[in-house]
Amino acid sequence: MEHLVFELERTPGPAPRRAAVVVGVVASGNLEVLVEAGPFPDRCRAEIQTSATGFGDIWGAVLADFAARHPVAGLSLAVNDGGATPAVVALRLGQAFEEYTGRNP
Repeated sequence: MEHLVFELERTPGPAPRRAAVVVGVVASGNLEVLVEAGPFPDRCRAEIQTSATGFGDIWGAVLADFAARHPVAGLSLAVNDGGATPAVVALRLGQAFEEYTGRNP
């Protein structure tokens, strides 16, 4: 298991529609994402628990792309990964954002 922490700076996001949202299921080749209000209004904190070690650079790239497409400041992300591909990670992050905020980017 590897524990990764990223802080993403981005413009503030819209007001949440829910207190917290979980999407996905931790299983082989998948992951779950929890989105909730974060402690920092000017950045997003993302904590990753993954069974696949040594992929920190890829996680950083996927999260940077996600932050470039979504106003994530003020959010907190917790990801429990069961070996998902970058495409699945991006899909689940987008689903969680949409569910939490009630909007499509």
